[in-house]
Amino acid sequence: MATFLYKLGRFAFRRRRFVALIWVALLAVAGVGAATAASPAADSFSIPGTEAQRAFDLLDQRYPGTNADGATARVVFRAPEGESMTDPANKAAVERTVHALQSGSSQVDRVADPYTAKALSKDGRTAYAQVSYKVTGFELSDASKDALEDAAKDGRDAGLRVETGGNALQAIPETGATEVIGIAISAVVLVITFGALIAAGLPLLTALIGVGIGVSTITALSSTLDLSSTTSTLATMIGLAVGIDYALFIVSRYRAEVAEGREREEAAGRAVGTAGSAVVFAGLTVVIALVGLTVVNIPMLTKMGLAAAGTVVIAVLIALTLIPALLGFAGARALPRKARKAGKPGKAGKASKAGVTGEADGRDAAAGERPNMGTRWARFVLRRPIAVLLTAVIGLGVVAIPATSLELGLPDDGSQPTDTTQRKAYDLLSDGFGPGFNGPLMLVVDGRDAHAGQSVKSAAARVAKEVRGLDDVAVVTPPTFNKAGDTAMLNVVPKSKPSSVETEDLVHDIRSTADGIAQDTGARTLVTGTTAMNVDVSQKLNDALVPYLALVVGLAFLLLMVVFRSVLVPLKAALGFLLSVVAALGAVVAVFQWGWLSSVFGVEQTGPIMSMMPIFMVGVVFGLAMDYEVFLVTRMREAFVHGERPGEAVVTGFRHGARVVTAAAVIMISVFAGFIGSSDSMIKMIGFGLAIAVFFDAFLVRMAVVPAVLALLGRSAWWLPRWLQKLLPNVDVEGEGLRTQLAGTADGPDADAAREPARV
Repeated sequence: MATFLYKLGRFAFRRRRFVALIWVALLAVAGVGAATAASPAADSFSIPGTEAQRAFDLLDQRYPGTNADGATARVVFRAPEGESMTDPANKAAVERTVHALQSGSSQVDRVADPYTAKALSKDGRTAYAQVSYKVTGFELSDASKDALEDAAKDGRDAGLRVETGGNALQAIPETGATEVIGIAISAVVLVITFGALIAAGLPLLTALIGVGIGVSTITALSSTLDLSSTTSTLATMIGLAVGIDYALFIVSRYRAEVAEGREREEAAGRAVGTAGSAVVFAGLTVVIALVGLTVVNIPMLTKMGLAAAGTVVIAVLIALTLIPALLGFAGARALPRKARKAGKPGKAGKASKAGVTGEADGRDAAAGERPNMGTRWARFVLRRPIAVLLTAVIGLGVVAIPATSLELGLPDDGSQPTDTTQRKAYDLLSDGFGPGFNGPLMLVVDGRDAHAGQSVKSAAARVAKEVRGLDDVAVVTPPTFNKAGDTAMLNVVPKSKPSSVETEDLVHDIRSTADGIAQDTGARTLVTGTTAMNVDVSQKLNDALVPYLALVVGLAFLLLMVVFRSVLVPLKAALGFLLSVVAALGAVVAVFQWGWLSSVFGVEQTGPIMSMMPIFMVGVVFGLAMDYEVFLVTRMREAFVHGERPGEAVVTGFRHGARVVTAAAVIMISVFAGFIGSSDSMIKMIGFGLAIAVFFDAFLVRMAVVPAVLALLGRSAWWLPRWLQKLLPNVDVEGEGLRTQLAGTADGPDADAAREPARV
C-alpha cells in the first residue's frame, strides 16, 4: 500500500492543476445538485420492532383520517391571582385563542376547547387547549408555528399567562456560531503548530472542501434516498474533525521529509506513502464505527451514520490527493520562515532541518539536536512506566465511578431551559394537574382476534379496571372505540413525571398486566405515546450497546492487527478506548445527572442522560481515538521495523507525532466544546461529552497509558504468532517495502540504511 500511495502522492504533486480541477469540479457539481434538488424529506422518528411503534401503526390502520404520530401542542392558560379561568372575561379570551388556533393554519387537525374537554385544574386557575396537527413536528411550516405563537399573544393581551408546550415547537438547534468559533480556534492552533499561514490554512481549506462536497451530496440525494434534514448534522461534525486531522498529519510528514533534504515532489510522495497509509486505516476505523450504527436499527441513526461515513471517505481521498497537489502550489511557503531563510528547501534542505520545529529526522540531543517536548515526555514515561500507568488508570477509574449510576432517557419539555415557553408550560401543567400529566400513556386494545364470547368493550373495561389498581396511576380515561368497533383507546396519566424511573416501571407493569389479559381474552393491549416511545428507545439503545461495541471493537481489532502486525498493541488500543469512554460517561453523569459543576457549564436542569449518548459517544470517540492511536503508534512501528530498539522507537514516535497529535486533539476539543454554550441541553451534553472524551483519550490514554504499556511490554509488544503472520496480509503501513524499493533505485542515506541489518 505504501508504494501505491507514494506513487499517488507524486502524481498528485506533479499533476496538481489537474487534481485541483477535479476536486473543484466535484464541489461545483455537488453544489449545483444541492441547489436544484427537491426539498429534503421531513424528519421522522420511527423505531421498528418496538411495541410503541406497533401501536402507532395500528392506530393509523384502525382510525383512518387521524395521524397518531402527528405533532401536538398544549396552550396552557393561567389566571391571575384571585381569578378563575371560568370568569367570563377569561373564558372569552380563551375562546378567542381557541378560534385563532383553529383558523390559523391548514395543518391543524383539531383543537380541543378546554371547557368542552373539561381541561381545567381543581383550583380553577389553570386550563389548556390541546392542538393536534396533521403532520409531524418536523413537517410543520413556519407559518403554522407563527400562528401558534400569535394565538398565545392574544391570550396574554387579555391579562392571562399563556405558555405553549408540546412537540409542535421542536426544531433543530442552530449551531453555526459555535462552528465558526471552533474553526477560528483550529486556525490559531494550526498556525502555532506549523509556524506558517499557508501550512495552517491547508487543513482548514481541504476540510471545508470535503464537508462542502459531502453535505451538498447529502442534500442533493435527500429526496431520492429519503434522507431527512438532520442527516447532515453528524456528517458536518465528523467531516470537519477528521478532515483537519488527516490533512494535518500529511502536511506535518511532508515538512519533516523536506527537512531531511528531499526534493518537494519526493517529500510529497513519501508523506502520502507513510502518513497516508495511516490516514487510510484511521479512516477505515471511523467508517467501521459509523456504519456500525446500523446495528441499532433506528433509521435516523442509520442514515446519519452512513452519511457521515461517506464524508469520512471523501476526507481520506482529499488528504491523499488534494493535499499533495496544494503543497505543490504552496512551494516553500508551506514551511516555517526559519526554514525558508536557512536555505532553499528541497534543494539544500539539510540546512533547514533545524527550522522545522518538532519535526526532526530522528536524532536526539546526543547527536547535537535539541529534544522537543514529545521527546522529553516519552523519556520521562520510559523511566517511570508503572507510576505513569497507575496514575492515569486510577485517575480515569475514579472519574468513571459516576457511570455506575447512569440513567438513560430522552429529553422532554422538562429538560428545556427554565426561560423557554415549553418549560414554563410544562411546569404550569405539573402544578395544576400533577407531574404525570405531561407524559400520558396511550393504551390501544386490539379486539380483532379476541376469543369467542369476548368483545373489545369487555376487554377494554378489564384493562381500565386493572390498570387503575397499579401503583403510580393517577387517572385512567374511559375507552373510546373506532367505527368498526374492534379497537379501543385509553389514556393513562401517571403520578410521576415522564422521565422518572417510576413512570418507566409503570410502563413495564401495564405491559405485564396486558399480557395476562390477552391470554384470557385474546385481545392484545399495546402501550404507546411519547413517554412509552422514549422508554422503548432507551431500552432498544441499551440492548444494542453491547452488540455494537463487539462489532466495532472486534472489526477494528482485526484491522489494527493488520496495521501493526501485533496482537497486544491492538488489544491495548481497544482497552484504552473503553477506559476513556467510560470515564467520559462518568463525567457526563456527574455534571448532567448529579449536577456537579452544573453552574460552570450552564446546566439548568439535571436528569437522565440522553439515551443515544453512550452509543453516540462510542461511535464518534472510537473513530477519533483510533486516529490518534494509528498516527502515533504507526511512527513507533516504523522506527522499530527500521532497526530501533523498542524504547527508542517510542521516543521516535513521540518526537515526530506528539506535537501533531496534541494539536489535532486541541482542535477537536475546541470544536466540540463550542457546543457547550448551546441553549439546548442535549446539544450541550453532546458537546461536553465529546470534548471530555477526546481530552481523556488523547492526553491520558494515548500520551500516558500507551507509552507506559509499550515500555513495560518491550519487544513483546510487537509479537505476532508465525501462523498469524502468514494469514494476515502485509499492507506495509510503515513503508518498509517502499524504503527498500527506493534504496534499490537510488544512492544515499536510504540505501545505506537499507543495507544495514535491522536491530530487531
